[in-house]
Amino acid sequence: MRALFIQHNPESRPGLVGAELARHGFELDLLEMAPTIHDGTWTGAYPDPLDYDLVVPLGAIWSLYDRTAVGSWIDRELDLLRRADEHRVPVLGICFGGQALAAAHGGTVEASPRPELGWTLVDSLDAELVPPGPWMQWHTDRFTTPPGATELARNAVGPQAFRLRRNLGVQFHPEVDEDNVASWFAMAGDEAHAFAASVGMSVESVLEDTRANHDRALADVERLVGRFLTDVAELG
Repeated sequence: MRALFIQHNPESRPGLVGAELARHGFELDLLEMAPTIHDGTWTGAYPDPLDYDLVVPLGAIWSLYDRTAVGSWIDRELDLLRRADEHRVPVLGICFGGQALAAAHGGTVEASPRPELGWTLVDSLDAELVPPGPWMQWHTDRFTTPPGATELARNAVGPQAFRLRRNLGVQFHPEVDEDNVASWFAMAGDEAHAFAASVGMSVESVLEDTRANHDRALADVERLVGRFLTDVAELG
């Protein structure tokens, strides 16, 4: 089986989700798009989702509605997600990828009433599929649940997970470990420190929490991916 990971910007890695899919026998292909976080322009060709058994659009530093940043590719990605759904190719959308999945199927994406950073619990309506966490958050936007979808989790900011046919979208980051989070802070530099300070946190406290949550996160990702494959993607 083959899984396509869509990497919108550097340091968005398959991470723990990729490792868990590999454990289930998936070969991972990574589509590397914009080479920097300073210019989201990308004019390359998307592969056909029908060549894969699973598609995983990852996070991005940009907003889905920022046409200056993502206008060279976002419409084509939404088409890809709709084509995957039409042909029953499962999709697991993560953070920006979850927002794109929502938008592709009639949901909306907008600025969140407040940004989220760090490890937070979610109110899960299906804890066997989406454990309550805590899960790593790093975003300033939120999605609405698409028409016909089932909301699976939320918090005070908005929806955190939804299911639509063979698609699962999550707002949080199940894929990250300490090395990945550290790379995000390093990539964003002073802006990341300012972002952390704006929500009453520090780079050091987020990394410390990431270390503290490592073992539990591994168990939650194992459950999330396993139940996604059997119950949502119907690949079990």
